[in-house]
Amino acid sequence: MSRNQIPRSHEDDHSHHSAAARRDFLMERTGTTLDHVAGFSFDPETTRGNIENFIGAAQVPIGIAGPLLVHGEHASGEFYVPLATTEGALVASYNRGMRVIHESGGATVTISQDHMQRSPAFLFASAREARDFGLWINENIEEIRTVAQGTTSVGLLEGVTQFAVGPNLYLRFDYTTGDAAGQNMTSKATNAACQWITSAYPHGADFILSGNIDTDKKHSQINTLLSRGKRVIAEVTTTAHTLQNLVGVSPKDLFRARQISQAGAFMAGSANNGAHAANGLTALFIATGQDVANIAESHSGLLYTQLLDNGDYYWSITLPSLVLGTHGGGTGLATPRECLELLGCTGPGTAKKLAEIAAATVLAGEISLASAVLAGDWVTGHERLGRNR
Repeated sequence: MSRNQIPRSHEDDHSHHSAAARRDFLMERTGTTLDHVAGFSFDPETTRGNIENFIGAAQVPIGIAGPLLVHGEHASGEFYVPLATTEGALVASYNRGMRVIHESGGATVTISQDHMQRSPAFLFASAREARDFGLWINENIEEIRTVAQGTTSVGLLEGVTQFAVGPNLYLRFDYTTGDAAGQNMTSKATNAACQWITSAYPHGADFILSGNIDTDKKHSQINTLLSRGKRVIAEVTTTAHTLQNLVGVSPKDLFRARQISQAGAFMAGSANNGAHAANGLTALFIATGQDVANIAESHSGLLYTQLLDNGDYYWSITLPSLVLGTHGGGTGLATPRECLELLGCTGPGTAKKLAEIAAATVLAGEISLASAVLAGDWVTGHERLGRNR
């Protein structure tokens, strides 16, 4: 049986003509019309470097939540947060949590770490050879840094951590990557460094560019502990009056429910003890042109709460591996660019600002969902807003 190849053009593959040719090809073979897929507003040429075999756009609804009051070191003030989702009640829930944060004086947000990794594995005949190679790496780290940083205008190699397993040595290269999420940048830099290492090491060495200890686009405990991307912490203290008035729950009941859910997460073997960081982050990622696959590691959320002596309730959410950027990838496409402009997150030095807004958004979602489950609003809210019959 002959293979019906998708139409492509070597001259203008990212054009209206080529996209239409592929849609016609699909309609001829499947009988499916793609009128809505074809209804996009941007120049297909702008997608070069973002997609292959372009046929149109997935139009995901965007809602707005806010104002979100943030007291960060990079984001300060009120923000209206674009959330792209098809889940009814989600935007309303985040909007409610943002109101609680606002009435409580705003969320304080702190970035404690910021680095991206690539982790090659070097292969030897024995553990002793691998150990000796590791000593040589330490002695030559400045030369390695020079080669790696020579491939990028903004990336900086912070250091290299070593993990020995059998006859192999895994190296975890840590970089800062400016406003880019940085996976491609670190791959290119680390590959150049590894090529130099294999040529300079006197005893020879083979390597695999990723030994999977960087756990790219996968949740892992090493990234929860050592961080990948940005480690961001958002905090707020809510009063009993605010909670009772806005979401119908008391701090004491919230704290009791938190203990129950902690035990449940432990029994389930959950990697996180938060409620649903992936909801808000995915919606924000789609709206702002992030690589949505990074949700696999970015959604890791560590929720910590305290019932204070005065009856107030302290909340914090820690996102140990938040991978996002404001430069590169899909952030330059038309719709994501508008959403980033809405947040004031375009131009140099804005990735940390976006990270602080993202963490505060997650915190709003944690507050709202925890309260909804306790107050009985969870099911009724979805019945009222989230059922598209």
